[in-house]
Formats: sequence, C-alpha cells, structure tokens
Amino acid sequence: MDRRSIIKHAGIAGVLAAGAAPAVHAQAAVRWRLASSFPKSLDTIFGSAETLSRTVKAMSGGKFEISVHPAGELMPAFGVVDALQSDTIEMAQSAAYYFTGKDPAFAFSCAVPFGLTARQNTSWKKYGNGGKLLDAFFEKYNFRTASAGNTGTQMGGWYRKEIKTVADLKGLKMRMGGGVFGEAMAKLGVVAQNMPAGDVYQALEKGTLDAAEFVGPYDDAKLGFNKVAPFYYYPGWWEGGADLEFFVNNKKFAALSDENKAILNAAMAVAATDMTAKYDAYNPIALKKLVAEKTKLTAFPKAVIDAGFKACMEVYEEHNAKSPEFKKIYEDMRAFQRDQILWNRFSEYPYNQYMNGVKI
Repeated sequence: MDRRSIIKHAGIAGVLAAGAAPAVHAQAAVRWRLASSFPKSLDTIFGSAETLSRTVKAMSGGKFEISVHPAGELMPAFGVVDALQSDTIEMAQSAAYYFTGKDPAFAFSCAVPFGLTARQNTSWKKYGNGGKLLDAFFEKYNFRTASAGNTGTQMGGWYRKEIKTVADLKGLKMRMGGGVFGEAMAKLGVVAQNMPAGDVYQALEKGTLDAAEFVGPYDDAKLGFNKVAPFYYYPGWWEGGADLEFFVNNKKFAALSDENKAILNAAMAVAATDMTAKYDAYNPIALKKLVAEKTKLTAFPKAVIDAGFKACMEVYEEHNAKSPEFKKIYEDMRAFQRDQILWNRFSEYPYNQYMNGVKI
C-alpha cells in the first residue's frame, strides 16, 4: 500500500502508529506582528525592525516570521503599549519615553536628560543593574525590552527663531519626546508637545510648533525640518544616547520554543548593532549637506544648558520624592554614570580632545 492509501484508509492515528509521516512532529510555523511607532521613511529606526524581520526569517528557515507595520497601519504610533498589555500584538518597536504619561520611570529605558551615552546605556543594562531594574518595572505592562539600536548623542533640534538666552525659550511650542525633559523645559517656559515624527513637519510649517527635536542630521533631513525651521542647535543634552527598543509581549515570548527564543534574541542584537552603525556612518554626511544648504548650525549658549540642568535636577528630586521605584532606578543609573565619567576622563575624552585639535 502506498503512502496516500495509508493516509486515506488509516487516518492520522494509523499514520502515526505506522511511522509513515514524521513531518507531523515538526515545529509549527510561528507568525508574529510588530507594530512600530515610526514611519517607514526612517530607514534607520524603522529599518531596524525590518532587519529584525529578515534575520528571524533567515535564521529559522522561514519557520518564524515577523511582519513589520509602520505607525498608523495597525494602530496609532503611541498605541503600542496598550496593545501589548491586551495581548493584541506580539511585538512593538518604540521609544520608552513616549509613555511617561503612564509612569515617568519609562524614560530610563530610552534616555533621560544629562543621562547615559550609548555605550554607557548598553553597559548599564547588560552588566549593571539597569536591565534587571527595567525588566521588573515593565513586568506590570506585560512586556520585556531589548535594544533596537541607539542613536548616540542627539542634536538639540530645529527652531524657527534664534535661542540666544533662556528668556527666548519662554512660550516656545516645541515637539519633544516627553517625560523629565518636557517637565524641565516647562519650568523654563516651553510648551511641550509630544507627537509622532510623521506629524512634525506640517506642524512646523503651519506654525503650530515653533521648534522640534527628533534625532540627528540624517533622520531630520529625511523629515524635511530644515525646510521649515532654519536654526539647528546642538547638543541634545536631554538625549546623551537614546535607546530605541523592541517591546516583546511576555506571554507570547514564553510560548516560543527555546530555539525561537534564541533566534529572536540574536536577531534583535543584530538589528540594534546595525541601527547604531548606520547613524554613525550617515549623520556626518547628512550634516555637511544640511550646512551646505544654508542650515544655521549653532551651539546652545552655556547659560541655556545650565538652566536646563538646574531644571532637570529639580524634576528628578520631585519624582524621587513621589516614587520609590523611580528613585531606585535613578540612583542606580547615577551611581553607574559616575564611574563611567571617571573612566572617560582617562580614555575617550582625552583621546577625542586631542583628535579634534589635529589635522588628519
């Protein structure tokens, strides 16, 4: 009797007993959906999610696939945490500080003003207490996080008018990531607006916004901010190293086989490294092009940064007094940062200082 006759006359039980269909024991295909908070036009950030998807598919031989959806396709850009909590999606890609309205401590997973650089952030999460503290914090929201890539230190944003003194900030309507930064800037008279990247250009063009910060030259040029706001300031002291992240639903992750868990973790690491490398490669080229197109590149006056520092420290004190959880994460991050700053005095800082002063 041939194989088709066995299946027809014996049924699946007979097939299993006869050992005629070993393929039925193969691992079932896994199909996930990832909702991003970013538009598809950002090949750096959104591209990280696409790299993840390609890598997972390749490593699993097509048995594990993740479809990637830009902001607005499955849900609004800022709807991803609620979707993870309700088990609507398996994964998201976002910036944790977009959700400080739920809890200010969200910001520590991405960036806080006068916080960690990209390398320091990675080190704190992997070999300090950062990862453990943040995993425990996010447990209540039904997801875990992994880096999708770090932007490095960001720019200070685009302004329709010059910022010469702290007084120039008063009444300024500015798009910013939110959280501690927004609260600190409010102390300086800024009206903070948290909106998806894809909506910012039109708001600047119409005058609904007076200023906007996003990431850096490459992304900012793609979004066209230089066409509607001529003054480009640096540095972005509120984002010394912003970690974009993959948010993974805890229940869905637990249901994966050990093999697929390993594939997902490895693919996220590949995507994160790729994104950071893209920023380091593309930002210098984009900055030169922006300057050639008459962008007015200017450093923030020290008095403005000093005022920002003072306001941020006040906000941190306020949150530390209200939330033991916030205080625990904050104090651990600062202790780690102090050691990093000490080491930097003898390593990258003097090296970079010298290299900035010589012709190569």
